Amino acid sequence: MKIALIKGDGIGVDVAEAAMAVMEVALRKTGQALPAYDEILAGAGYFRETGTDIEPDGEVRAGEADAMFLGAIGMPSIRHADGTEISPHLRLRDRFELFAGVRPVKAYPNAPQRLADPRAAGIDLIILRESTEGLFYSAAAHKRTLVANNDEVQDVLRVTRKTTTKLHHFAFNLARKRRAKGKNGTLTCVDKANVFTSLAFFRQIFNEVKENYPDVPVGYNYVDAQALDLVRKPWEFDVLVMENMFGDILSDLAGGLVGGMGMAACGEIGDTTGLFQPAHGSAPDIMGQDKANPLAAILSAALMLDYLAEKLGNSHLADAADLINSSVDEAFEQNALRPMEFGGDMGTKAVTNQLLTGIAELAPAKDRVSA
Repeated sequence: MKIALIKGDGIGVDVAEAAMAVMEVALRKTGQALPAYDEILAGAGYFRETGTDIEPDGEVRAGEADAMFLGAIGMPSIRHADGTEISPHLRLRDRFELFAGVRPVKAYPNAPQRLADPRAAGIDLIILRESTEGLFYSAAAHKRTLVANNDEVQDVLRVTRKTTTKLHHFAFNLARKRRAKGKNGTLTCVDKANVFTSLAFFRQIFNEVKENYPDVPVGYNYVDAQALDLVRKPWEFDVLVMENMFGDILSDLAGGLVGGMGMAACGEIGDTTGLFQPAHGSAPDIMGQDKANPLAAILSAALMLDYLAEKLGNSHLADAADLINSSVDEAFEQNALRPMEFGGDMGTKAVTNQLLTGIAELAPAKDRVSA
C-alpha cells in the first residue's frame, strides 16, 4: 500500500514520524508488508520558502496514494496577505471530496477527566463532521466569498443533496457498525433546523435516509443544545452527524472532555481516498522540544489502517489497527502513558517508545478475547 505523507509544520513532523513508527510495528506484528511512502512537502514553512503551500505536483500525488497522512499545517507567524492561514489541506478535502470527517472522542483511564461526574469515564462517541460544504465551503482557501470589501463580507453556508445524502448514509452505517460491536449505536442529527433553511434541508435529508436503516435508533439536537449536552451528559451519545463548522467547534469541545487536543484523532473520508491527521495544530511553541503528545496522530494512524482494511480488502490491516488501539488502552490502564500535555513526565519519544514496546508484547486479538 502507498501512503502520501505530509509531515507539515511544527510538531507535525514529530507526531507524524511517531505515528508511522507505531503503525509499522503493528504491521510487522500482523505479518503485513510496510507501506511505501510518498513524502510531499507542504505547509506554512514550505510557503515561506517557495511562495506556494504545497509542491507543484503534490495534490496529484496525494490522490494517487491509497491514503494520505498529515502531521499538522500552519504557523501563526506565517499568513496570507488577508490574514488567513496557510491551508492546503482544505483544498485536499475539497479536491477529493472528503465529505466524512470522523472525530472519535474516548475517555481513557488515568487520563484527565474534565467532568466530575463518574459517568464521564465512559465517554465513547464519534462526531461526524461533513468536511467539504457547510460554512467551510466559503473558507478563504477556496476563494468563494460572495462579498468582500471594507464595509461588508458575506460568506455562504452550502448544503447539497448529493453530499449530504452520502454523509447520512455514512453516518447510519457507522452507527450500525458500532451497535454491532456493543456500543450504544444511536445516531443524533445535530443542526439548527429551526433557524436556517439550509439546515432544515440537512435534517430533511437525514429523515429521508433513515428510512433505509430501521434498526438504527436516532435522535435530534439543535447545535446549541448539543454543546450544553456534551457538558451535561456526553456519555449518552454515540454518533453525532453535523454540518462542517458545527463539527469543527463541537469536536474541540468534546476533545477537551477527554484530556485535550493531543487525543483528538481524525479521519476525512471520501468515495476514493481518505486523509488522516491529528486534529490539533502545529504548536510551534513546543516544536523540537520533545513535549508534544503524539497520541492523536497514532490513533489517526489506526483509523487509517481500519479504512485501508476495508478499501483494500485486507482484514489483517484492521488487526494492526486493533493492536494500536489495544496498546493505548492497556498502557493508560497501567498508567504507563503520562503525556506532558496532561502534566505527566513523558514527551513524544517516551510515549512512542512505550507503545512500540506495548505492541511488541501484546498478544494477538484472538488470544486476548479467549483469555
